[in-house]
Amino acid sequence: MAPPARARQLVELTRPRSATHAAVAWSGVVAMLLGVAALKYWPQVQPIAYLALMVMACAAIGVFVPDLLWQKVQRRTLVKPALHGSGSRTLTKFAGLVGAAGCVALLYWLFPEYYRGGDFYGNYWLALRVLLPLWAILALPYLYWVDRRMQEPRDALWQMGRLVTLHWRGINPRIIGQFLLGWLARGYFLPLMFTYLCNELGRMLQYDPHSLRDFKAIYDWGFFSLYYIDVALVSMTYLMSLRLTDTHVRSTEPTMLGWVVALICYQPFWSLIGNQYIHYDDDLRWDFWLQGTPWLYVSWGTAILALSAVYVWATLSFGGRFSNLTHRGIITNGPYRFTKHPAYIAKNLSWWMISMPFIVADDWAMAVRRCLLLGLMNFVYYLRAKTEERHLGVDPVYAQYASWIDRHGLLRFLGRVPGLRILAAWRPA
Repeated sequence: MAPPARARQLVELTRPRSATHAAVAWSGVVAMLLGVAALKYWPQVQPIAYLALMVMACAAIGVFVPDLLWQKVQRRTLVKPALHGSGSRTLTKFAGLVGAAGCVALLYWLFPEYYRGGDFYGNYWLALRVLLPLWAILALPYLYWVDRRMQEPRDALWQMGRLVTLHWRGINPRIIGQFLLGWLARGYFLPLMFTYLCNELGRMLQYDPHSLRDFKAIYDWGFFSLYYIDVALVSMTYLMSLRLTDTHVRSTEPTMLGWVVALICYQPFWSLIGNQYIHYDDDLRWDFWLQGTPWLYVSWGTAILALSAVYVWATLSFGGRFSNLTHRGIITNGPYRFTKHPAYIAKNLSWWMISMPFIVADDWAMAVRRCLLLGLMNFVYYLRAKTEERHLGVDPVYAQYASWIDRHGLLRFLGRVPGLRILAAWRPA
């Protein structure tokens, strides 16, 4: 029986509970930063890749200990008491795990970006020497333990195992396709984010706090530190996609448009697209233009740091669930209480303030060109937002959240502006 209209209305007017508590995310940040502080006094003889793994482990402990012991997130996907386990089913899942990892390894072997980019991804390959043996040792007991506690143990991993072991009866190609897309997203973003983490961690460990003597030094340190925190947490989340912690992939972006507009924004694609087609920055940034006006210089730089902080806050709100192109739980707290896309809004606004394309350096035509190119970059993020909304909209929790934001969101007034109303209402086909 359908719920009464009044009950449906009350549901629509309620912001749904977030997939993770805000305190859990901040616990991960604190644990990660404590790990960095400890490494400052650690003998610097280990490769930076191993130090990065230690930082990720600290972040994981900070996130998942309160998630499991306080929030009890495992109860969302696993049941008690344990059901009857199946050794054969566990072996089938292990075969699926090996098959999925093998597909990613094949792409690493195939594409020159990876086998020719040994120097760039060198830290990632070094980290795999630690992670793969651990993975091989822990995978079977973990799969068996989880399998006994699943209400429906014949999941996508099991179907992948059936495919790998040539038992094709009853498998669903769509489920396997979604499963492999999720692994493709992880296989693409994990080496990239881990490489950035190693580079930034090296700078973080060598940073001298005594150099913070003026606003420029404070701005540079703040900007760098915010993005370091972002990449440190994100690297951990791409690695820790587990059903036990309720951070498993529910679904993956199914459309080519969604993948294209996301991948444009990351290397190696950004080097081509950004430099050749969307190069809006002439390297004369805000500090060059405003250095002669101290009060405006400080105010402008502080605003950029505030926008960057909102961007990082949005990432942290996911706890252990952040991942481009995949759905791993709906977040409704933190800055997501105010708008559906706080990270994109803050990041795009900060780009306008950092590059200041509207300043006339050579002539008005160049200023207009740079503004249009940055507007094109903003449009790419608009498409990212719309494809993500379409992907997540299948989840009833997100549909309820989107309805609540439309009524209570900070930017709801934009829907009343004629031109912006059309953009807000547009949905990709």
